[in-house]
Amino acid sequence: MSDFTQNMRNASQEKDLIESLVSRTHFKKPEIEALIKHYKRLVTCASYTSTNRRGLMDRTIFRDFLLQQFQMTDDIFMDRVFRAFDTDNNSYVSEEEWVTGMSVFLRGTVQERVKFCFTVYDLNQDGYISREEMFHVLKNSLLKQASDEDPDEGIKELVDIALKALDQDHDNRISFLDFENSNKKDKYTLVMELLGPCLPQDCLRDAYEATYCAPANKQPFA
Repeated sequence: MSDFTQNMRNASQEKDLIESLVSRTHFKKPEIEALIKHYKRLVTCASYTSTNRRGLMDRTIFRDFLLQQFQMTDDIFMDRVFRAFDTDNNSYVSEEEWVTGMSVFLRGTVQERVKFCFTVYDLNQDGYISREEMFHVLKNSLLKQASDEDPDEGIKELVDIALKALDQDHDNRISFLDFENSNKKDKYTLVMELLGPCLPQDCLRDAYEATYCAPANKQPFA
């Protein structure tokens, strides 16, 4: 197959993908095209300095993206956000996963964001957030700031507070139903990020959208 024929086939497949994503995400067609352009730029730039030659976004590229664009620095949360995007668990984020993931990450409904946060906090992916998982997540994110002689005791107290707020059936763990119902009690006091930030700050989200969700001819070169 000639390069021209292959390029035509790739263009046709991308066009079909974009049309499909319009109906499955919160983005319009020009915004999807702009997001895919940014995806390709990130992958292409990284390919010059890494061994990644698959043309897909790997964990390293994704973590760098979260750090640069959304100032995320927590290793556990960055890895778990990557996992939430990588829905087929092949250790890469495809163009399709990138756009569908960004749809929730940037513009998700309350229900979509609740599900996203639960996925991030459920470290072993068994459908529950256990006391041990809460302790691990909170310890990793708070230990750097701790000044107590025994920070573990303070973290255990925070776990107890989180369980009291979220564990509605009192089985000492948080199911998705517990988590979802806790966020339905009062839409003005959502607790979806009670265990740590895994969604972008509003100001950083707005800045990213203004820069990279704009039509392609208005995007920066860098």
